[in-house]
Amino acid sequence: MITPDVVLGEDVRIYHPDLVNLYGCTIGDGCKVGAFVEIQKEVVIGKNCKISSHSFLCTGVTLEDGVFVGHGVMFINDMYPRAVNPDGSLKTADDWHVTATLVKRHAGIGSNATILCGVTIGEGAMVGAGAVVTQDVPDYALVVGVPARVIADVREREA
Repeated sequence: MITPDVVLGEDVRIYHPDLVNLYGCTIGDGCKVGAFVEIQKEVVIGKNCKISSHSFLCTGVTLEDGVFVGHGVMFINDMYPRAVNPDGSLKTADDWHVTATLVKRHAGIGSNATILCGVTIGEGAMVGAGAVVTQDVPDYALVVGVPARVIADVREREA
């Protein structure tokens, strides 16, 4: 389902539009969005990004230009998730605070990575498959593991 409040740039390709959930988001020129992707309200995606299948981008996420999101990547926007308040009443949208996440230009996130809220993934950085990012990732760093740790400079690996 793609709601009418979604803003799509020029030449955006959405594979299997009947198998995605996009609402209230902005997707920049030249982006590609795979099947079974959910992109929630207020998410901003820059130009020429690729969002692979089965990924979840929640409110509070911003991707700058040229970001790659692998298959099954999960973003988190609530630092302390709970279903109910201390009195046992069901939480509503007014009972939680969105914590923003920023992925800077040309960064890449490997399949099945989990990105906790409140972090910045630096320019040109690479997050390895299955990593759990709990803190900021420096520009051009390669991070892997649980929790994700810097193991190299991407520029040295790609040279």
